[in-house]
Amino acid sequence: MTTRIALIAHDKKKDDMIALAGEHLDFLRACSLTATGTTGSRLATELGLTVERKHSGPFGGDLQIGSLLVEGRIDCVIFLRDPMTPQPHEPDINALVRVCDVHNIPCATNVSSAHLVLSQLQWRAGQEAVAPL
Repeated sequence: MTTRIALIAHDKKKDDMIALAGEHLDFLRACSLTATGTTGSRLATELGLTVERKHSGPFGGDLQIGSLLVEGRIDCVIFLRDPMTPQPHEPDINALVRVCDVHNIPCATNVSSAHLVLSQLQWRAGQEAVAPL
């Protein structure tokens, strides 16, 4: 089964997202990826990843991803948040993180936790690939 990952990064965290994705590039190529506007564009342009792009966060992208999550179409969220900059769409951000909690979906909000989640998902995918029938 293909792992379905949502990737979101605030403006000051977009470079971190590109670096993170670059470190997990082979695994992410095998995943179904969804991202908000500019983050998705940069992942596609700079790393060559295939990404379903939603609106930018302030224009409803976080809510679009939340909707996919509620429908069972997202397995994990990597949301690199900038805790030092006020966000005009903070209620949408909080709603997305809350929906992750309600539906028990892993949500990494910083680079360290994102590495842990992606490493675990990659390990599990490898285990499934070698599991006997």
